[in-house]
This record gives sequence, C-alpha cells and structure tokens, in this order.
Amino acid sequence: MKKRITAVFTIAALAVSLNPLNAQNMESKLTDNARQTSLTLWPEGQSAMATTDPELVEVFGNFAYDEVFNHSNMDIKTKVMMIMASTIGSNAPAQYKKMVNAALNIGVTPVQVKEILYQAVPYTGMSKVSGFVDICNEVFGERGILLPVEGQSTTNRDNRFDKGLAKQKEIFGDVIDNNYKNSPADLLHIQRYLSANCFGDYVTRDGLDVKTREMATLSFLIALGGTESQIKGHIQGNLNVGNSRQGLIDLMTQLLPYVGYPRTLNAINCLNEVIPAEY
Repeated sequence: MKKRITAVFTIAALAVSLNPLNAQNMESKLTDNARQTSLTLWPEGQSAMATTDPELVEVFGNFAYDEVFNHSNMDIKTKVMMIMASTIGSNAPAQYKKMVNAALNIGVTPVQVKEILYQAVPYTGMSKVSGFVDICNEVFGERGILLPVEGQSTTNRDNRFDKGLAKQKEIFGDVIDNNYKNSPADLLHIQRYLSANCFGDYVTRDGLDVKTREMATLSFLIALGGTESQIKGHIQGNLNVGNSRQGLIDLMTQLLPYVGYPRTLNAINCLNEVIPAEY
C-alpha cells in the first residue's frame, strides 16, 4: 500500500511540474502591480491555488491586488487591517489566517492584530470570534510572538460604564442621550450594556485610535450583512471622529473583493443616505 501511495503522489507531482499553468508560469499572468502587492503581503509565497485554479488566481489577483488595492491612497497597513477585520465578519478563517500573516509582514503590530480581533467581539459575537482567537494564537506561535501580548484595557469594573458612556458620546453625540430617554423600561439594560460592555470594555481600549476602531467596526458590519441600520449609525460615527466620505468609499472599495458586490452595494446605499454625494 505504501508503494502505491508513493507512486500516486509522484505522478501528481510530475503532473504539476509539467502543467503549463503551474505556479511559476501563473506569476507571468499577473500584472506587475498585482505581483508586487502579493510579494509585499506574502513574501513567503501564497497557496497552491495558482496550480489548481490558475484562471481564478489570475482574475482575482489582478482585480484585488492591482485594480482595487491601488485604487486609493489609503495606507497599506490600514487596508490590510480592514480586510482582516472583514474576514472575521465574513466568518472566513482561512482568509483571516492569510491576512494576519500579511499584516505582520508589513509591520502591523501584534497588539494591533489582537485589538482588531477583540473589537470584533461585541459586534460579531464571541461564538464567532473564539475560533479566530485560536487561529491568531497559532500564527503568533509559528512566528515566535510571545503571548499574551501587552494588555490594553483602560477601564475596570467600577468605571467601565462612565468611561464607556463618555466614549459613546464622543463618537455619536447627543443621540446617546436620546437612546436612553426613548428606551422602554424593559430594554434599558441593553442601553447600559452598550455603554459599559461594548464601549466601556472594548472601544475604550488602547492599541488602536478611535478612527481606526470605527473603520474596523464598519468593516465587521458590512461583512456580516443584514446590518444596514447599524451601518448607517457607524457611518455617522466615522464622520464624527474624522473619517471622510471619500475615506469610507476607499474602505468599501478595499472590502469589495472579499465581501462581494451585494454587501458592498448595500453599504454604499447607506453611505449615500447618510452623506449624499455632491455633484
């Protein structure tokens, strides 16, 4: 049986080496920009898809790594962090692992990688995030990054509500007071959870500035789908903390190859409703 298995693998390897569309030849079908982007993000090389699915690699690679990646002036670290955030919302563990490696390859710090992950918990839920924590820790272990990384919490059990409420108001303004005022009595605890847990436990953390956190939150929501009400709220939140309409268009453009057209177009509709285009 061993000899038969070895023979099968030898034949398969020979077929790959003789394939005119093998990985080496596939690189020639990518544009110079696409090839350079891929090498920058993954200098160690990508997956075997160049051999098994060469046409898909060509079409997706030239679109995602050239046309889209070079569309805006958004800095490369932000691009990769936001794509990485979207893979959590999309529940795409294999792509998440690739983007964690890409992020570390271009200088995103381990703390920043972890903070994107922790920021996902109140928006996508721990049931989804726990698996990504395992993947992240696996990558860190492979790269010799010591765990745990430096803690970034700025609140405790005594002040998390007050600090969270202050952070909410910093991002969303007077609407927070209205949310409390208009909440039915039997749902007031949800408003308090938002202040103390979502914002007090997570958004107040160090490691990422508030502009980056709001962009990451929007990336989670766009990737999740069916969250248009929250997308509109966080588009306004992004504006309030200094992210522009053009910056959010750039963000949605970068996410497009990874989340698809329907979710991107839904997000663009929300954007146009909150911040109408100027003609």
